[in-house]
Amino acid sequence: MTAGSGICDGRVVIVTGAGRGLGRAHALAFAAEGARVVVNDLGVGLDGSPGPDSPARQVVEEITAAGGEAVAHGGDIATTEGAASLVRTAVDAFGRLDTLVNNAGFLRDRMLVNLDEDDWDAVMRVHLKGHFLPMKHAAAHWRAEAKAGRVPQARIVNTSSGAGLLGSVGQGNYSAAKAGIVGLTLVAAAEMGRYGVQVNAIAPAARTRMTEGTFAETMTAPDSGFDAMAPGNVSPLVVWLGSAASAGVTGRVFETEGGRITVMEGWRPGPSTDKGARWTPAEAGDTALKLLAEAQAPQPVHGAQ
Repeated sequence: MTAGSGICDGRVVIVTGAGRGLGRAHALAFAAEGARVVVNDLGVGLDGSPGPDSPARQVVEEITAAGGEAVAHGGDIATTEGAASLVRTAVDAFGRLDTLVNNAGFLRDRMLVNLDEDDWDAVMRVHLKGHFLPMKHAAAHWRAEAKAGRVPQARIVNTSSGAGLLGSVGQGNYSAAKAGIVGLTLVAAAEMGRYGVQVNAIAPAARTRMTEGTFAETMTAPDSGFDAMAPGNVSPLVVWLGSAASAGVTGRVFETEGGRITVMEGWRPGPSTDKGARWTPAEAGDTALKLLAEAQAPQPVHGAQ
C-alpha cells in the first residue's frame, strides 16, 4: 500500500463487498489516504452462495501491515440487522462515520426468457436492497449528528454500472438493479443534503470476478505498461468523492475506466410538442415519429447485435 496525500486523514470509511476486486481496491486506497476503514464482506461466491470463509480479514491484515487502521465486518448488509451492525461497527471501533461506499454485488446472468424468479430476487436483493439499507442506517446516524449540532461532512458513493445506464443483453436483473441504484442516488442526494450528506454514484469498468469473462485480457496503453482494467484505477475517484475535498458535488453519476473519467448526463427533455388537446392515436403516432426524427439516437445496449 503506497502512502498517499492524506486527503482522508481522520475520516472513517465503510466499504461493502471489500474483500475482493473493486471493494478491496477502494479499501486499500482509502487507508493509504489516511482513512480508518471498515471492511465489509460476507465472503460469498460469485453467485451469492456461501463461501468457506470471508476475505475481509485478509484485507484488514493488508491495511494494518502497511500501518493503517481497519476492522472487518462479515454481516449481511441486505438485512436490517446487518446494515445496522455495519454502522455500529464503525462508530464502536472508531467513534464516528464519515463515508459509506456501497459496492457489494454478484451476478446471475440469463437471457430474460431463461431468467428464474430466484435469480431476479437474489440480484435485486444484494445490489438494490444492499445499497438501500446501509444508506438508511448511515443517514439515520448522520441525521442524529446534525440534530445534535454536529453537522457532518458525510459522503456516500454508490456503485452503478454501464449496464444500469444503457442496459446489457443477458443481464436484465443486473441492469434493472443498477438503474435502480442511480434513481436511489438521486433521491438520497436530494433528501440527505440537509444533514450534511453528499451522495454520488460511479459506473466503473474494471477486471473483477464479475467481469473476468469480459475483461479477460490485460489492456495496456502502448509502451506504458498501464493496465487499464485494473480495479485500482477506479479507486482514486471514489476516494475523492468520499473525502471532504468533494464539497458541493452531489447527485451526480461518473463513468470511470482506466484513465478516463466521464460525467454522465441523465434523462433530459428532448424534442417536444403540445397540441393543447387530446391526440388521436394516428396523430400521436405521426407526431412521435416527427419528434424521434429530431431527437438524438440512443446509445446502443451493451451486447446488442
